[in-house]
Amino acid sequence: MRFIIPEEISDISKKLKKAGFKVYLVGGCVRDLLTNVVPPLRGEPRPDGREPKDWDIATDAKPDEVQKIFPDSVYENEFGTVLVKLKPLTGADLPAKVSEGNSGGQAQKNADTFPRQSASSPRQSALNVVEITTFRSEGKYTDKRHPDEVRFAETIEEDLSRRDFTINAIALNIGGVAQKLVDPFNGQEDLKKGIVRAVGNAEERFNEDALRLIRAVRFASELGFSAGGGPVSGWQIEFNTRRAIEKFAGLLEAIAKERIRDEFTKIIMSDGAAGGIILLEELDLLRYVLPELREGIGVGQNKHHIYTVFEHNVKSLDYSAKKNYSLEVRLASLLHDLGKPKAKRGEGPDCTFYGHEVVGAKMAVRALERLRFSKDVIEKVVHLVRYHMFYYNVGEVSEAGVRRFIARVGPETVPDLLKLREADRIGSGVPKAVPYKMRHLLFMIEKVKNDPVSPKMLKVKGDDVMKILGIEPGPRVGYILSALLEEVLDDPSKNDSPHLERRVRELGKLSDSELNGISKKAKEKKDEFQAGIEEEMKKKYYVR
Repeated sequence: MRFIIPEEISDISKKLKKAGFKVYLVGGCVRDLLTNVVPPLRGEPRPDGREPKDWDIATDAKPDEVQKIFPDSVYENEFGTVLVKLKPLTGADLPAKVSEGNSGGQAQKNADTFPRQSASSPRQSALNVVEITTFRSEGKYTDKRHPDEVRFAETIEEDLSRRDFTINAIALNIGGVAQKLVDPFNGQEDLKKGIVRAVGNAEERFNEDALRLIRAVRFASELGFSAGGGPVSGWQIEFNTRRAIEKFAGLLEAIAKERIRDEFTKIIMSDGAAGGIILLEELDLLRYVLPELREGIGVGQNKHHIYTVFEHNVKSLDYSAKKNYSLEVRLASLLHDLGKPKAKRGEGPDCTFYGHEVVGAKMAVRALERLRFSKDVIEKVVHLVRYHMFYYNVGEVSEAGVRRFIARVGPETVPDLLKLREADRIGSGVPKAVPYKMRHLLFMIEKVKNDPVSPKMLKVKGDDVMKILGIEPGPRVGYILSALLEEVLDDPSKNDSPHLERRVRELGKLSDSELNGISKKAKEKKDEFQAGIEEEMKKKYYVR
């Protein structure tokens, strides 16, 4: 068996070997190479092959010796990791990430100094930097994340013994003509069997680095594993590893939210995202990641739903993952009914959840902020959650109603909102993601897509209003633009400069209070999408 290694990695290994040092590929790249060639024992076909994302090298050369061989490198950390620069960096380069399987990681300033980009193919890579780490062993982990002391080791076996899971504790000797795997913990066998197993004593591994608790679930999600095994999945987290995760779940509280967010994001973006959420709950980790989601466990719905709130949210996420939707749509699919437990009124088949989208949007803000998601991601997800209950029925909603819908949610949000609606439907147990009503809505959106739906699309701008009326910037300008947009939403043909300029002069004769009243009336106007919501919800929830 011979693995294809990127040319840059081969060149580095040859230089280290020529200088008399041992050279191994380690961590996730070896695991991913093996998933493409190791046949599963049970005979099930593997999913699409996994191309290594990062190439990490372990060597017996000390950091100063590595730097002598590679002058264009940097070493500014306590973990024995030298970053070797391969080509000039640009602003488009992706940020570095901590090597998989490394418990301590590297200094953030190194990541900032030398971003690295994953190889797009083993044959033609886009690598910018490579991490070369001296064999090492580690002392205690007082902070449950980083070793108090790092000691250089003599052998690759000793280095592998400090890693998290057996599937990440395999090394590939690439320093000579022949390639040889070093696998002291039978990681290849676990890959064949589909097992996530801690290296050595599971309790010690999680007590050292609590982030490994959620990393176990992440690997399970990414590689297609699931806890407990069974006739459907055929995979499992090894018994002692699972028990140790359950025992030390509370240690996640000691981990920075940003690190939890990163692992959680990888779970959400994996093909096994739904199974990952279930696994987090089974292992008692979800309460430390997304406790709001747990409020839906066991909360029954009504005749429209066959699943509990929690099950529905997870199944909606599953659909989004299978459709390979974006992070924002996947998060919105998981969180869209977050507010149902708090909004629930009554029990049994006639219970209601009026206003749950508003409650859920507020809960989603708090949850995503706590996990330190970016402002942009939070805004997009919360917007989707807030407006996922839009109503549309063929023959009841005019083109003006469709334009108001687009104006309210934003043209850029409409595609994702429709994807969320698909996920919501499938998560409810219905057979069709896109029924006739949805297809008709898509037709209507396409029909009016070029019509003006925002003040920016008006033929008269704020500067024009100030010039025509001879006024300074202020609320009056906004009031007038709001009134103009309301007219144009009803009739796009009125988006004509002469007509709008004439209307500006007419509106300019009104007082501030009168203009404010018109503006408020426009904002409060119940468009045709919303007009049918209450009646539709009564039908939906079997309420008379």
